[in-house]
Amino acid sequence: MPRTMLMLLVFAVCTVAPSPAPAQNGLGVLVDKVSVMDRNFDAADRNHDGLLSKDEAKAGHVPFIVSNFDAIDVAKRGLVSKDEVHAFIRRSLMREQPAPAASSR
Repeated sequence: MPRTMLMLLVFAVCTVAPSPAPAQNGLGVLVDKVSVMDRNFDAADRNHDGLLSKDEAKAGHVPFIVSNFDAIDVAKRGLVSKDEVHAFIRRSLMREQPAPAASSR
């Protein structure tokens, strides 16, 4: 399975499936971290509008969002949605992929 497809599958699992209870390594760690971030996002969203300002993220103890807020907020509206956070994670994962190996033919 190509690495891109694998990352998209992991991301889909992160957004749909509940986090497994036991600690894991590798991609399972990513799933766990995104699940925790999602729960913290919901807790920080005091007015339940599905959006966080940078101040809400700070007060809600969502350091990942705080430290990456400007990169997540591509629309520059001062608010981020959970979908925008997930899109940022996907973009970050895609940038970290190594270049495909050249063919040896």
